Amino acid sequence: MSNYKKLYDEKIVRDLKDEFKYSSVMQVPKLEKIVVNMGCGDGARDHKYIEAALKDLETITGQKAVVTKAKHSIAGFKLREGQAIGVKVTLRGEKMYEFMERLIRVAIPRVRDFRGVSKTAFDGKGNYTLGIKEQLIFPEIEYDNVVKVRGMDIVFVTTAHTNEEAYALLKAFGMPFKN
Repeated sequence: MSNYKKLYDEKIVRDLKDEFKYSSVMQVPKLEKIVVNMGCGDGARDHKYIEAALKDLETITGQKAVVTKAKHSIAGFKLREGQAIGVKVTLRGEKMYEFMERLIRVAIPRVRDFRGVSKTAFDGKGNYTLGIKEQLIFPEIEYDNVVKVRGMDIVFVTTAHTNEEAYALLKAFGMPFKN
């Protein structure tokens, strides 16, 4: 069992239950899944960018990634319906907690001039989206093997009903929010 799963079970559940005055432990918000998405607009023209992004994302998350395809044709972007435009991974369970721990303890502190993540990136339903500018902050990625430096979106999907509950949950995991 990962450290973060143990932390959640032993400490976070108790603390949040006291803070929000829940009557049952089942009301305490929990992390449902983490979706990591990497857009590759240039992948529509050259397939090697998609394959490089797939390899990077699989290395970072330790799970097989899937290619996302365009739902609509957009002439201004020279995009056809069904073209590959990105890659994504949905993490659940043990892998989710391991990824979150590596993100918070190892990757985020490696960001240059880091002052904390935004408190305003909640969607009103208890989910949080974190944008990362480059995949190089993860130690698994070797700089020499990178085809193109690209960012990614990391979405934390929780069972929380409000932004305050989700904020308290992520803060308890150690998410470094700005003051």
